[in-house]
Amino acid sequence: MKAVPLFPSTSPLLWLMTTLILVVLPHIFHLAWWILPAFFALLLWRYLMTRRQWRLPGLRLQFSFALLALLGMSLSYGTWFGRDASVALLVVLCGLKLLEMNSRRDALLLCFLSYFLIITNFLYSQSIPTALYMGIVMLVATATLISLSDDNNRLSTRQRLRLSGTLLAQALPLMVVLFILFPRVVGPFWSLPKDAHSGITGLSDSLSLGNVSQLSLSDEVAFRVKFDGDIPPSSQRYWRGPVLWWTNGRDWKSGFQQNQAVGQINLHATGQPFDYTITLEPHNERWLFALELPTQAPSYGKMIPDYQMLANFPVQQRIRYQLRSYTNYRADTLTLSQYRLALRLPRGKHPRTRALADQWLQENPHPETIVQRAIQHFNQEPFTYTYTPPLLLNDPVDEFLFETQQGFCEHYAVAFTVLMRAAGIPARVVTGYLGGSVNPIGNYLIVRQRDAHAWSEVWLQDKGWVRIDPTNAVAPERVEQGIETALPTEFNPLGLEVNWGKDSTVVKIWQQLRNRWDAINNDWNQWVLGYDPARQKQLLSRLGLKGMDWYGMTITLTVVIAVFLLCYAAWMFLRPQLVVRDPVQQIYLRFCKKLARHGLHRLPHEGPLMFAARSCAARPDLAVPIQQIVELYVQTRYRSQLQTLPQLRMAVRHFRP
Repeated sequence: MKAVPLFPSTSPLLWLMTTLILVVLPHIFHLAWWILPAFFALLLWRYLMTRRQWRLPGLRLQFSFALLALLGMSLSYGTWFGRDASVALLVVLCGLKLLEMNSRRDALLLCFLSYFLIITNFLYSQSIPTALYMGIVMLVATATLISLSDDNNRLSTRQRLRLSGTLLAQALPLMVVLFILFPRVVGPFWSLPKDAHSGITGLSDSLSLGNVSQLSLSDEVAFRVKFDGDIPPSSQRYWRGPVLWWTNGRDWKSGFQQNQAVGQINLHATGQPFDYTITLEPHNERWLFALELPTQAPSYGKMIPDYQMLANFPVQQRIRYQLRSYTNYRADTLTLSQYRLALRLPRGKHPRTRALADQWLQENPHPETIVQRAIQHFNQEPFTYTYTPPLLLNDPVDEFLFETQQGFCEHYAVAFTVLMRAAGIPARVVTGYLGGSVNPIGNYLIVRQRDAHAWSEVWLQDKGWVRIDPTNAVAPERVEQGIETALPTEFNPLGLEVNWGKDSTVVKIWQQLRNRWDAINNDWNQWVLGYDPARQKQLLSRLGLKGMDWYGMTITLTVVIAVFLLCYAAWMFLRPQLVVRDPVQQIYLRFCKKLARHGLHRLPHEGPLMFAARSCAARPDLAVPIQQIVELYVQTRYRSQLQTLPQLRMAVRHFRP
């Protein structure tokens, strides 16, 4: 026979359902379309069963629901494993468990599962808002545990939340100690599934005309840079990324062997070096960005012959590395395979571009003259710099050079490189970022995805690889001042339909707030999310624990935790005011304190009725509210009429002698 739900009652059930809803809501965009409706339908069904005393579903029905859920998971995700599928499965199982719950053990298990669901949110985001929101959910989940133990429903919502906050606050110092002293290892304890890194965007190792222009409108942070000294000007801040060699006439790809590393690149540097630290956001690729040109790669990376810096693993989490770069240099590494690849053009493509290059070659075959001739061509012809160029359907290079003449940095870099190759000059396309905005709050540089840029490099005898940025001939403000000056004035990162000037008060206030928020995010990334072994050693050195190894940190951690727990236990044991009172007595004592402020002190031997009689005699003007409060107190405390507790609480709250 099907049983009627016996546990929990409506109040703790609502607490439990609220916790599950709060913890599942952030997953709304991560779950298959049918999971949330099914989850909320199960919650509603359970609520009606408890409210109207419907019978619980039988085992056959529960088993059928479980099979349907597994079938839906398999059809939606193609697997039952991985980040997205595992989180979805956990959400569905919580809904099914809620449907069959009929004991305190089931309710506690479901509450503990909600704690586990809180952790799954950090698989998608580790930002400050996510941490704050999950802290609130943790508070509600702990209050739910308290409500499951409050059989007589004696605690109010405020008291449950207050007790939950007290418990979490007591655990906070221990959490901080564990975070600081727990030994860190290089890399995670376990690896995440492949789909844990889906949705990560960044530069690609291929280029089709239009890709970089779309990326340049993104306001996401690519990396942050902290210089040890002065920050170089914007025109020198070329952040080198993927180098593109191979082309089929429309697409450009690396096309170069990346497994050949060089320990120390052939670099002749002049001028002062720049020392800096890059905090790179995850982009799920191997390349590491650096100011042109770095002297060497970090320990977990390498430099390949085209001066591209690669990590030994895909960058799937935020990393930090220190570099030294020279902005004035001579790079003269050119192998035979590079030389051939840097001159290759697809057959039958770009006939008009080839003809123009042949004309320049016949007029003056000197490579530097041809380079200058190409720069003059972009400068003197009616070329336009725009982030919304027209479509190029057939031959993109010929159409751009001789018809549309409207393009973004990638158009000019590709067209210039094709012109150089057609003239017999080795050339390649380099992608990366240009510029970046300075955050005056933290005095560091923010490079965003909209700072993405493309330029060209040509091989000149006795000079090596020389960077040529043809965009500078069309839109010099893009190179000198950054992407904001090159975009139209109506470009608005806020997405509002108001065309404010860059010097307006509103824009200045918004930029200041934005800088402060990014500075807070940067500190969060450096000291919380980026608290790696190096950061741990740095912090321990500041605390006077320099050179501590794993053994020392383990001993210190054990001693600190033991001392903390002993001190807390002694404080709880020796605290003289530690008197356990029920909520009814606490409300009555609050009433007595209000009377004591006006000279009516309750004597130790006085009961509530005697104290009320004496108080009414001393203050006849307060006789009515005093008698009302005392009667409610006696009914609630001594006659166990708990339904009068809210009336007693309101009466004492509004009692103002």
